[in-house]
Amino acid sequence: MPHILHVIDTTGPGGAETVFIEVADRIRSLGFESTVVVRGSGWVLDEVRRRNLDVYVIDAKGTANIAFVRSVLKLIRTRNIDLIQSHLLGSNLYGAIISALCRKPVIATFHGMVDVANTERFMALKFTIMNLFVRHYVSVSERLLSLFEQQYNLSRRKTQVIYNGVDTASYALATSSRLRTALNIPEHSHLFGCLGNVRPAKAYDVMTRAVAECVGRGIDLHVVIAGDPKARLMSELTRLADTLQVQDRIHYIGFIDDSAEFLSNLDGFLLSSSSEGFSISTIEAMAAGLPVVATRCGGPEEIIEHERTGWLVENGSAEAIAGAIETVVKQPELAQSIAAQGQVEAREKFDIEAMVSQYVQLYKVELQ
Repeated sequence: MPHILHVIDTTGPGGAETVFIEVADRIRSLGFESTVVVRGSGWVLDEVRRRNLDVYVIDAKGTANIAFVRSVLKLIRTRNIDLIQSHLLGSNLYGAIISALCRKPVIATFHGMVDVANTERFMALKFTIMNLFVRHYVSVSERLLSLFEQQYNLSRRKTQVIYNGVDTASYALATSSRLRTALNIPEHSHLFGCLGNVRPAKAYDVMTRAVAECVGRGIDLHVVIAGDPKARLMSELTRLADTLQVQDRIHYIGFIDDSAEFLSNLDGFLLSSSSEGFSISTIEAMAAGLPVVATRCGGPEEIIEHERTGWLVENGSAEAIAGAIETVVKQPELAQSIAAQGQVEAREKFDIEAMVSQYVQLYKVELQ
């Protein structure tokens, strides 16, 4: 049975981390064995242990951690690893170096432009190393592939686009009023939600301005945001909401581990991001049958067909977001029709089984 080693940079919750776990978990029923390397404690470690995956915790602080490389090489020998599957820039680079040393093929997945920090150094050298020793890249969208090719000379010849997927059937839940009750939101109010950790790329400042714009148009709107908060950003967002007098209409509830249940409480979904490699939360919302409003920020353009399966609006424009929300609120029959088509699209195109199947086919080709 082929044995795959799965490696990722990060330890907290997120879209890349979810894909990392789902692939490692689900390929076990498809003729593969999985071993997982995580960098430390956190949500990822808790989740892989909950799923009874074979997991090793190996610290990798610093940009060139030789001890990490040695530990992974030893693990590859002792566990008879056949192929390395890495995710995000740091692990992709380590995977390339380790592949050069042990001659095991590495498949490296990039999930978004935010994977590459603005302060990242020696990018030309890093991508030269990866282009030499990575056997195959995966990009989660065509646009992301084009950006990496243009900016970092990523080898298109070695790259396959595999869209992220979700278990679409698990999102077909009955409507819930739990959040309205818990947050004391009136039944007549329109409740939209955002799903994603509080970080600059999510552009929750633009969301806040869009809420104020909606209120100014007479729309009784509340927005609830589920995701890990960042203290500095939260203080800035709180001050902005206070200034715009919408502090009682925006509700940050922190990380949630059941996105399907969260979405079942909403009337609509909003993605206000400035940059997305793909957007798992968008396909989750579509699978839940919600009207989706998303900015043109990269990934959503390959998920949503404007005014057929959702609404795509100008990136960074609170007015455009408010306009789409106003359409959803004031034309409920149209909104429901578009949401229903979006749900069909999610099931047919973005189900998790299709994603895992493409990774499996890639592994089989590389292991021939």
